[in-house]
Amino acid sequence: MNTKLRYVSLGLLALTGLYTGAWAYFSPKEWHENFPGFGLSWLPQLGPDNEHLAKDAGAMFLALSALTIITLRHVRDNRVVQTTGAVWLVFSVLHLSYHMQHLDMYGTRDQVLNVVTLSALVLLPALLLVPMLPVRRDDTR
Repeated sequence: MNTKLRYVSLGLLALTGLYTGAWAYFSPKEWHENFPGFGLSWLPQLGPDNEHLAKDAGAMFLALSALTIITLRHVRDNRVVQTTGAVWLVFSVLHLSYHMQHLDMYGTRDQVLNVVTLSALVLLPALLLVPMLPVRRDDTR
């Protein structure tokens, strides 16, 4: 694993968490009606609006983002990066598992987008579990 791939993975996770978390926490009703945005709406099919649940989900995504942003400053530290990857991975695998069991309530396009998006959110933190090898310096010049 190289640092560029770590930065990309961490950056995408942080942006995902900030986007989802801020929207869910600060505008829970609109988030429930319109998430993920871009003309799509995936939450009403799962049940009625619940402000408490939306704000809790938003707070959790914001907390994950905070951890991820801190980790961006320690991208060469395997322990910190792998811990952040493990935390995101636990959430992402459970999140994907739930949605895979409830795809029947969506049309084909939204089913595909759910699977692709949520699978990517499993892949990104899984990549962070790969340790970064020490840099070898050739001092025989």
